[in-house]
Amino acid sequence: MRISREDILQALSHVRPLVPATPQYRWPMLCEALACETLVKHENHAPTGAFKIRGGLNYFGRLAGHAGSRKVVCATRGNHGQSVAMAGALHGFDVTVVVPHGNSSEKNAAMRALGASVVEYGDDFQAAREHAGRLAQTHGWHQVPAFHEALIAGVATYAWEFLSSASPLDIVYVPVGMGSGLCGMIAARDALGLHTEIVGVVSAHAPAYARAFASGIETEAPADTLLADGLACRRTDPAALAMIRRGASRFVMVTDDEIANAMRLLFATTHNVAEGAGAASLAAALQERPALRGRRAGIVITGGNVDTHTFAAVLGQNRPFAKAA
Repeated sequence: MRISREDILQALSHVRPLVPATPQYRWPMLCEALACETLVKHENHAPTGAFKIRGGLNYFGRLAGHAGSRKVVCATRGNHGQSVAMAGALHGFDVTVVVPHGNSSEKNAAMRALGASVVEYGDDFQAAREHAGRLAQTHGWHQVPAFHEALIAGVATYAWEFLSSASPLDIVYVPVGMGSGLCGMIAARDALGLHTEIVGVVSAHAPAYARAFASGIETEAPADTLLADGLACRRTDPAALAMIRRGASRFVMVTDDEIANAMRLLFATTHNVAEGAGAASLAAALQERPALRGRRAGIVITGGNVDTHTFAAVLGQNRPFAKAA
């Protein structure tokens, strides 16, 4: 899969009417915490609270004139589903979203508020994804995948904004669930002809992509993170893995405890709310703090959609994270 400069600029024509360029700030206290010049890209300020809306808008912008069925289905842990719900409704589609049991109640409520029907199935994202496929096949619905060229071109617009308007970044950390955000960053970096090092970040409790990156082989691994549901990928996607292995330099694995610490630090230094997956990039940078001295680092807050009780539990403790009752 190759995403060109023209693909990204075309995606901007679908994205920009609803998603203004999100802020990117230098926060002095965060720079002090990392001991390096740090720039933060605030995708938590996007209309659905996460970068995924960009992919949905581009996907449905392309699909609208070609779709047979006006009913679509997707699987999600929340942010992709909100993107599909919002973008699908804008183009007149009836959206069903499949989530695993125990999914974020507030993300589920947000998807329903956007007009989607929410179906709970299975214990993790992969089970929900397989059920979405069965629903599509049984009812003749269009299945919106978690990874697709149009989604990548759409989400690449966040990276295009970040890399084209900031002074050259030496390194940027990008959280990885199914891989669209990382692939979008790779596509934008290459389209702009830059040499920024791109580092993927996964949960240590959902290491499939890190293992597959190292081996070059599609991998399945347990996804049992309690805090970073957006990173809870059990099985890698072959197209995503191929693109990531071509364009990323390496992976960093971060624990739930490290993510909780990063969520607290982001709130203390920027007063921004980040969900677990959204804070993973900072957790990775903190892990590599000694090596960042003298470099310009980019941090992506990919989303801020964390349930209230979870965020309260994270802010209220300086001990290892445990799921709120």
